[in-house]
Amino acid sequence: MTSVIFMGTPAFSAPILERLLKEGYDVLAVVTQPDRPVGRKHRLTPSPVKAVALAHNLKVLQPEKLSGSPEADEIIALKPDLLITAAFGQFLPTNVLAAAQKWALNVHASLLPKYRGGAPIQYAILNGDAETGVTIMEMVKKMDAGDILAQQTLAITPTDDNGTLFDRLSKVGEELLVATLPRLLAGEITPQPQDPAQVTFSANIKPDEEVINLNTTAVAIDQKVRALRPLPGAYVKHQGQRVKLWAVTPVAGTTTATPGTIVVRGKHVLQVAAGDGTIFAIDELQPAGKARMTITAYLNGMGHALKEGQLLFDGQ
Repeated sequence: MTSVIFMGTPAFSAPILERLLKEGYDVLAVVTQPDRPVGRKHRLTPSPVKAVALAHNLKVLQPEKLSGSPEADEIIALKPDLLITAAFGQFLPTNVLAAAQKWALNVHASLLPKYRGGAPIQYAILNGDAETGVTIMEMVKKMDAGDILAQQTLAITPTDDNGTLFDRLSKVGEELLVATLPRLLAGEITPQPQDPAQVTFSANIKPDEEVINLNTTAVAIDQKVRALRPLPGAYVKHQGQRVKLWAVTPVAGTTTATPGTIVVRGKHVLQVAAGDGTIFAIDELQPAGKARMTITAYLNGMGHALKEGQLLFDGQ
């Protein structure tokens, strides 16, 4: 039986761990991020991967920083055949990578060498890509730079957000990994180096990148809303207060109005000017301190006094 140490943290990774167990791999330990405070009560909550590990009575290691930790020593001592990571969230030191007796692998949610880094799914939507995918790669110390062992593409739909795409790519990753491992262990796969000329990066989204720039086009605004939905969310400001935009739709037509200005206001419709004369309709939003709501609910309540020609969003 092939032994594995699995390293992952979010919901993307949990089904992959489940599948390895179902396929009969001997999971010696699971390494995941420490429990984090969640919600208004800041209750310490285990990661989705830890929840799976506990359900299967697996050994769980949760180093705040893996390098130089007692947990790293435990991994090295276990000498697994395979070290498999999927959105773990930390760099692996060289001595930990070397603990794998056969292969150290990563399940990465992009078509490498495109979108190395921590936010490949968000950037694929943000940039309006038609497709993305999953890469199984050999891990090296440099971030996401190892040789490619297998890839599978996946089309991005016009309604995908980072939540739906995470779920779909997780399924692709699960299937691709279990299809690849037997061939890899049998020596049937020739690793393919990444083309350095094609490398791009996808750094984690920073808080100041959550604000929507209304001077960009309606299409770009839609892409940003979906790329950051459901978390962390993209927002504009109305009278100095954050308004999270949950869903918008680019609409036909052009306008000369200043970006952020209401160009159409109906009982169920609110259309706003964006950059380059484009227009988008707001479908769902969340004013500061309020619940997520449809545009109809908003216009019948907080937004009842809004009028065409009014500058709705400020601070851009």
